[in-house]
Amino acid sequence: MTDTVDCDIRQSLDRISSQMRRDYSESLRELNIYVGQENLLYRLWLGDGVTQMQLCEHLKCEPPTVTNMVKSLEQNGFIYRERDTHDARIMRIFLTDKGKELEKPVEIKWKQQQEKLLDSILPEERLLLRRLLKQIESNLL
Repeated sequence: MTDTVDCDIRQSLDRISSQMRRDYSESLRELNIYVGQENLLYRLWLGDGVTQMQLCEHLKCEPPTVTNMVKSLEQNGFIYRERDTHDARIMRIFLTDKGKELEKPVEIKWKQQQEKLLDSILPEERLLLRRLLKQIESNLL
């Protein structure tokens, strides 16, 4: 019995994750960005002028992944790179006005997805769900 329940939970989490990613990806595409890029932008909205290595640490991903995101966002005019004034080997990443203007629309898309995800879940159930998901997350880390 337990094996079936465990399998069902894992399958449900897989389906939820896949569907959320598809929906969110489709939603972000309207803004000309892809899933993952909004997290890079979020870090820059907190304060730009960071290095790619700092972005790697924040996003917990490998340098080639961040390099590809930076190139794409730069090509689309959301960010630009500039040499560090104290160390010419370092490139710092800044938001363009176009990148700054994305903050509110991305936040709206995120909230819309959150509302869809939690639509019929009561506040006390949400608290329990959050606690359980944090426990699952800590089991994996």
